[in-house]
Amino acid sequence: MSVTGIRGELADAVGDLKHGFVALGMFSFCINMMLLMPAIYMLQVYDRVLTSRNEGTLLALSALLVGVLAIEALLDAIRSRLLGRMSAELDQRLDGKVFDAAFRRSLAGDAGAPTEAFNDLNKLREFVAGKGLLTLFDAPWVPIFLLAIFLLDPVLGQFAFVSMLFLVALAWYNQVRTKVNMTAAGKLTSLAQEEATSQLRNFEVIAALGMLSRFRGRWLDHQRGLRKLSGKLGDQAAMFGSISRYARLVLQSSILGLGAWLVLQGELTAGGMIAASILLGRSLSPFDLLISHWSSISKAKDAVTRLSTLLPTRKPSEPHVVLPRPTGRVSVEALSVAAPGQQRPILRNITFEVAPGSLIGIVGSSGSGKSTLGRALLGIWQPMAGAVRLDGAAVHQLQRDDIGPWLGFLPQDVELFDGTVAENICRFTPIDSAKIIESAKTAGVHELILRMPNGYETRIGQGGLVLSGGQRQRLGLARAVFGDPAILVLDEPNASLDEAGDEALLAALRKLKDQGRTVFVISHRMNVLQLVDHIVVMESGALKLFAPRSDVMKAANQARMGARASIA
Repeated sequence: MSVTGIRGELADAVGDLKHGFVALGMFSFCINMMLLMPAIYMLQVYDRVLTSRNEGTLLALSALLVGVLAIEALLDAIRSRLLGRMSAELDQRLDGKVFDAAFRRSLAGDAGAPTEAFNDLNKLREFVAGKGLLTLFDAPWVPIFLLAIFLLDPVLGQFAFVSMLFLVALAWYNQVRTKVNMTAAGKLTSLAQEEATSQLRNFEVIAALGMLSRFRGRWLDHQRGLRKLSGKLGDQAAMFGSISRYARLVLQSSILGLGAWLVLQGELTAGGMIAASILLGRSLSPFDLLISHWSSISKAKDAVTRLSTLLPTRKPSEPHVVLPRPTGRVSVEALSVAAPGQQRPILRNITFEVAPGSLIGIVGSSGSGKSTLGRALLGIWQPMAGAVRLDGAAVHQLQRDDIGPWLGFLPQDVELFDGTVAENICRFTPIDSAKIIESAKTAGVHELILRMPNGYETRIGQGGLVLSGGQRQRLGLARAVFGDPAILVLDEPNASLDEAGDEALLAALRKLKDQGRTVFVISHRMNVLQLVDHIVVMESGALKLFAPRSDVMKAANQARMGARASIA
């Protein structure tokens, strides 16, 4: 998994750590050279100390061994700490980019992108900080141990070479046997997570309609399948791990036997026999660890592949000209839009133009494309053809951070976020009390907020579950009008409102109109439509009519009278 095999921003992030990788290589070289010391020690003890019976030499060699191994342990600890620092730095370089890319993929219709991307980032971070990466850094120094064995005796060297080939083949076979199950387990894990998240998000409907047992059964089916695959992977890992350890012990014992035979033939010393066994154990250790950590290595490799594909979908922020606040003139030009990830258009060839400061009603039957038009007006959904232009600029081509403060959006299903009421209203920008209170008053929700337990500092919890539907909708309206938005899209803004909330909404619309803001209101209620200047009538994804409110109402009344006459 070299840097050359990684693409784009991920390769850049890994490449920025090149000094750390160079240091890891140097530490690994020093550590592996020092691990030659036990073999040299045994060689000297058996071939020199035991024959000369020199206690001073034994003491000096022992002291040298203890010192070298102490330095090796210190270098290994430093290397492990360096891995931890590199893992944290890699995470710091990638976490924001992965978040942006996952968010953008979600807008494109891939709801599971964030969960999978964040899991992949965790896997990559754990791999960099773990033993799997160290195994890859230790493996290149194996030829040095192999060369040392060849220097002791060519026969032993050939035996060691064949032994290493055997473990390499075993590691390759392990990879082939586990790859299919690991891929299937990863997909099943993602599916189970997505389904569980969806069920928890809709727990009220599931509980109310008595669907808990059926969804529980579906989730348990995923879990049973996952356990079955995990069991297979665990069994395979245990089997190959046992085979690897068994093979290493047999090979180390065999080289002792072969060395003893060479000693009997007078071609090798007893010290050479012991040293060869130690060197072979060190030569085989990286391959043994490779098999043991193959699962984490394989998961990291797959994570790198997915992240390399995901990150290019993020549009990095580059120096660009920031346009001034728009006046609110909206031009919809031959607009066709499909849902994210789909090819079938929901809107087809929509064209109309709105002057700044207009209040526009959007009406139509269910499924006519009203909400889709609202998302397209804000640039949330990308056009298949045509464009929505705000003061001449295509909305979907503008940077979201630049255009966001000039837009207001109140969706049908209002999503509030874990934080205070004030934070939700100001869109989690730095607290500006005057602007927050002004927005709340514009939305007619200031008094309601003051009656909350802690006023504007009340924490509303994830999704605003402590609030009623009407309260969430009114706070959502305050968030939509926060700041200085030039364009607002309000999708069924009074769907959950009581009479007081309805009156507050009408007052807010009048105030927004007086302030010269361009407001699109998707609604079926006549009390709201009586305030609008023009009405957009949608039918089956097409623009049926765009005209002043009086003309549309007149045409609707004539249609109703004609229908009654035909019935009569």
